[in-house]
Order: sequence, then structure tokens, then C-alpha cells
Amino acid sequence: MHGPKPTTTHPMEGFPQVCFIRNTVKSPNIIVGDYSYYDDPEDSENFERNVLYHYPFIGDKLIIGKFCAIARGAKFIMNGANHKLSGISTYPFQIFGNGWEQVMPRLDELPYKGDTVVGNDVWIGYDALIMPGVNIGNGAIVSSRAVVVSDVPPYTVVGGNPARPVKPRFSPETIEILQAIAWWDWPVEKITRHLSVIVSGDVEALRVCALEA
Repeated sequence: MHGPKPTTTHPMEGFPQVCFIRNTVKSPNIIVGDYSYYDDPEDSENFERNVLYHYPFIGDKLIIGKFCAIARGAKFIMNGANHKLSGISTYPFQIFGNGWEQVMPRLDELPYKGDTVVGNDVWIGYDALIMPGVNIGNGAIVSSRAVVVSDVPPYTVVGGNPARPVKPRFSPETIEILQAIAWWDWPVEKITRHLSVIVSGDVEALRVCALEA
């Protein structure tokens, strides 16, 4: 056996609070890699409703890599939640119509920070809040209730409001090696074969595994 099927909605039999996200999202603006899961004892299949504040008319995307773990209460705020900042009032009169649509802002008048991108093997803790356009690097850890307003470097632990680096998980040289190895892109058979090394701290052993077919 080579792990759970990525097409399984609830990969842990009898434990429905864990859900592989990719199998439940419907929005084309949400792109999720295999094995990334959402853990919510109340409604794990509703990642879009419970987690995502997304306004698709803006056109930005939420992109989540493979093997990510996202805890209950995590929220992603997308660009469509922003209001025009250049005027005297930030009130969104136009959304109510009835004559107020005359002040519909152009897209270039709204704050727009691009897609929100979560790398591979990222752990996002309970009640974390991710703001628009943030890029979270591979192997990063976002602490519970952190408010992420800027990019998170690979293999870095961040926490607080606003979230700031707490510590790197490895040295810069090791992080560069891990980025190059990119074990999450291996065939699942190879990942299964080398699981004990992937969950260990032996980077040199992982580099040896990477050279195998």
C-alpha cells in the first residue's frame, strides 16, 4: 500500500473531521494539491464556506500545495474583501445598487495584491488569518491565531499579530537543499518507501533518497 488515495474525501475511516480539501472545493479560483487536508470536527467538507472569504469577481486565486495541514478556524481573506481607499469614504455604496451603483470603482482603484499562495508541506494552525496576496513558503509553520500580512520564507515558523518570524526550522544551507529535493513532488510510491527519512531530521539521508529512481 502507498498511503490513502488522494481522491478519498475522508482518508481516516471513522474520523470525518479530516478531509482532503481538493475533493470538496468547487470554485475554479481555489487550486489545492493532493493530500492537503482541513481538520474541522464540525464541517470539514465546507472549506470554501468555513475558511475562505472569496469574492470571485476580482479574479484572484487561492493556491495551496501538496501535503498541507490546515487547522480549524483558519481564514483566508481574498482581494475582493478590500474597499477603495483613495476616496473620503471607504463605504462600498455600489454593492447596494438602487442608484448607488453609479460609484462602482474600477478594478485598478481597488487594493489588489495578487494570488494567495501556500507552498507544500505547510502547517497552518488554529484560527490563523491569512491576508490577500501572501506567499507562504514550503515547509513553513503558521502558529495558532497568527495574522499573516506578508510573505513567509520557506521552513520558517511565524506567529503573532502581525505575524513575524519566530525562528527558522533549519539553516539557510539546509533549507536550500530541502527546496531542491522537493520530496512532495516524488511519486507516492517513492514517498512511501522513504517515509521514515522524510519525518526524520536527517537531511543528508533524504538527499541520498532523492538520488534513487
